[in-house]
Amino acid sequence: MLPNLPGFRSRSERFDDMVLDSAERLQDMWGKQLDGVLFAVDEIPPNLEQLVAEGTSAPMGSYIPGGRGEAPMITVYRRVVEQTAAGREELQDLVHDVVVEYTAEMLGVPPETLDPVYRRRYQ
Repeated sequence: MLPNLPGFRSRSERFDDMVLDSAERLQDMWGKQLDGVLFAVDEIPPNLEQLVAEGTSAPMGSYIPGGRGEAPMITVYRRVVEQTAAGREELQDLVHDVVVEYTAEMLGVPPETLDPVYRRRYQ
């Protein structure tokens, strides 16, 4: 589809939509426990060069607890997740798993109890 047509969505925008869809699914299931939680997408982790230099694998996301008037934030790293997924369908599942895992970390529960469709699809 041509970029000037209304249905055109960039790869980055489609990824953002996947994160938003997963966050909304969890919000529908868990309600007030997720009120005020921010979900974000960054291209890469902030310390990627250091991780590569150390031979450590890059995280697919992060969780920053809220405090001092700031909301908790869950961030998904687009490039890392895209490189891990084999295709579009797997990408959507992987995005959901990452959102579930970091939300579970925030709530202090196992990811399997947070969403029944969660299946750790990556290592």
